Parts: sequence; C-alpha cells; structure tokens
Amino acid sequence: MNIITVKNLVKKFGSFTANDNLNFEVRKGEIFGFLGANGAGKTTAIRILCGLSTPTSGEISVAGYNVYTQTEELKKNIGYMSQKFSLYEDLTIYENIELYGGIYGLGLKKIKHRTTELLSNLKMYELKDTLIGKLPLGWKQKLAFSVAMLHEPAIVFLDEPTGGVDPVTRRQFWDLIYEASNSGVTIFVTTHYMDEAEYCDRVTIMNNGIIEALDTPNNLKEKYSAKNMNEVFIKIARPNITH
Repeated sequence: MNIITVKNLVKKFGSFTANDNLNFEVRKGEIFGFLGANGAGKTTAIRILCGLSTPTSGEISVAGYNVYTQTEELKKNIGYMSQKFSLYEDLTIYENIELYGGIYGLGLKKIKHRTTELLSNLKMYELKDTLIGKLPLGWKQKLAFSVAMLHEPAIVFLDEPTGGVDPVTRRQFWDLIYEASNSGVTIFVTTHYMDEAEYCDRVTIMNNGIIEALDTPNNLKEKYSAKNMNEVFIKIARPNITH
C-alpha cells in the first residue's frame, strides 16, 4: 500500500525549475531516504508533500489527501521535524508537548496520556518540568521526534534530523525511527550522512531538480559498483570528481 504517490511533479519559480517531473511512491511503514546535494530540490519537494507549497503541476497525494485541495487535512495527519526548528527552548518539556498537542487538535486528556507514554518510553518523565534549553542536543532531537509523533500520524517527515549530534546519539535516534517504522508509521527522511542512507529501506537521490536514482541501498551499490552509499552519492551528484 502506497502512502505517498507522486506523478509528474513540477515546481517552477519563474523560469527556474526546482522539481522537474518527479515520479515516485512511498509504501506504508517504509523508511524512505530522500537525498541530494544542497540545491538539488529536496526541500522544495518536501514543502509540497507537507502541504506548505503548491506544485506547478502534477498529481500528488499524501496519506490519502490531495496536496492541492486538502492541505489542512493533510497537515493534521503528518508529523514534521527539522534540524533547524523543532522545540521552544524557553518552555519546559511538558509545555512544549502541551503546545504541540493543541496545535495538532488533541484534547487535554489525550495530551496527558501521550505525554506519559512518550516520556516514559524516553525515560525522561521526571524531567517534564525541565526547560528545553537545559537539555543536551541529543535529548532535544529524540524529544522533538517524539513530539512529531504525538498525534500518531501516518507519516513523519524528518528533514536532516541528526545534524550536529554525535555518532552514538545518531544511532540511538535511528533506533526510535526503526521502532516507529515497525509500528506501521512511514518515515520520510533527508540526511547528509550517507551511513544513514544505509539504514533506509529505499533511497532516492536527486540532482539538479530531477531524480537520478531510486532503489534499495544494496541495489544502488551494486548498480554503481560502489562499496558504500557515499560512493554512490558522489558518482551521481559529483560525477566529475575522480577517485
């Protein structure tokens, strides 16, 4: 079952084409890696999939909703986390959860239940009155992911979620991703860490607004005669670099 269907997606800004005829599908419960160098068109596509930007043309549905006509319903059924913006530093853990719960339309009873559930899972319940700004970065990232899952969305978009954290914390963060995926949640993730691409079920690599490759990490490594995904990425995004 496909939770995202993208057919002939085009997004233009004047004469500039940011997304040039993209076609792909994402399956329910899949960890789908969306890779590309800066300026490749990833962020533009994600904004469209999240209902934040309207495509120039194409047929796109996310979680069963049309990105042209059902953006409000779409937003209520997805989660989103980015490296750049997640939680409010001057609010406590609980205040952040309460705020986002209200934004997602949850009642107070549901918010309290989900708070207990999420923080107990993270072993952070006793810290619920701690200011976000007092937490280590790795804890903030794991908490931000849990908050993105607060309303139990069908799909979560993670935009470079592990930027700036140490390798051990990144591995722990991916344990949370696996846990969510195993429960049926679809994970759509962008990352600059090519070792993380190895953790995805399938990976797409964009370059100059088009999709250059889409397959499992193992199949891509075989196709491009590469030892790892970093080599695959370089061969696609930086073909002029000699090895």
